[in-house]
Amino acid sequence: MKKVIMIKYGEIYLKGNNRSFFESMLLKNIKYALFGLKADAKRVRTRYFVENYDEDMEDEIVERLQKVFGIHSFSKAVEIDTTRDNIVDFCSAIRLQNCTFKVETNRADKTFELSSMQTNCLIGEVILNNNPTVKVDVHNPDITIFIDIRENKKTYIFYQNIMGAGGMPVGSSADGLVLLSGGIDSPVACHQIAKRGMHLTGLHFASYPYTSEQAKEKVVKLAQIIKPYTHMKKLFVVSFTEIQENIHKYCKDEYMITLMRRFMMRIAERLANHVGAKAIVTGENLGQVASQTVESITSSNSVLEVMPVFRPLIAMDKEEIVSIAKKIGTFETSILPYEDCCTVFLPKYPLIKPNLKKVLEEESKLDVERLIENALNKIEEIKI
Repeated sequence: MKKVIMIKYGEIYLKGNNRSFFESMLLKNIKYALFGLKADAKRVRTRYFVENYDEDMEDEIVERLQKVFGIHSFSKAVEIDTTRDNIVDFCSAIRLQNCTFKVETNRADKTFELSSMQTNCLIGEVILNNNPTVKVDVHNPDITIFIDIRENKKTYIFYQNIMGAGGMPVGSSADGLVLLSGGIDSPVACHQIAKRGMHLTGLHFASYPYTSEQAKEKVVKLAQIIKPYTHMKKLFVVSFTEIQENIHKYCKDEYMITLMRRFMMRIAERLANHVGAKAIVTGENLGQVASQTVESITSSNSVLEVMPVFRPLIAMDKEEIVSIAKKIGTFETSILPYEDCCTVFLPKYPLIKPNLKKVLEEESKLDVERLIENALNKIEEIKI
């Protein structure tokens, strides 16, 4: 008998002939999450097991596993050799008081002598005989005793399913480049798109000396907080100062935000192509600010050649976004009072519904290619 943590996946079940790829990716990510801990991870058919760990590590392992996308649920379990006598002996030692219970058996090993229903009845009788104050309730029990009889001739007995992060394993979709600001939204966007299996590289626009070194450090901290979810290894920081100064000097004030977003998208696409990313990801939320109206988003998208833009927060309520930010631990850092480049030269009345023809007229006042090249030549790469 030994203690293990048994892990189940969810959506991967739907992958048919491609399922082995996703299963292998999930095992890789479980091992990544456990890096630095003395523990082993393995896959047995459709289950994963963490084993050979010290009991004082258990809480740390659980906390790390809850950040692994692709896991539906997991359980602290006891592993025993599969025999009828072993299962009966173990369950005979279970002690319950003044509660209701049920037994739920999963018989993956079809060679086991009892059916799932027969096992439920047998173990239910054993528990009733040894615990006179309990009753059976198959609909709404206080405690469910799970018995998982696996194909490897091992049986796993546990009492609780701990919900995982869901989604798909990071790395099972294409790589993406995410525009990571210091606000609340973009780290949540990272979390949500990573949940669909996308591995992310970060891109941040800084406007030193108008924005401080602390503002950049804040973004680095946010990238570190979301790394267990996203596996983000790099954050690129682009100097945006010259671009903003030129827009401020040569263009009408109300076009500042619109033109900034167009420059950001151009730079993001070129950098994405350079690092092998297949999509740009942003934290935009429809109608939240002037740059996130349909017209403003259309203006931003129009500068891209082929790169798709994913906006995982586009239809979310702000309270939903804040709730996720608090859950994943980014909220307190996001609200630190270090402002990003979007607050520099902020117009009093930014365009809400920019006319693309007039936007192009204003943009023609700028040497767009030179400004983009200058920005890319000053790029900083930070390891997360």
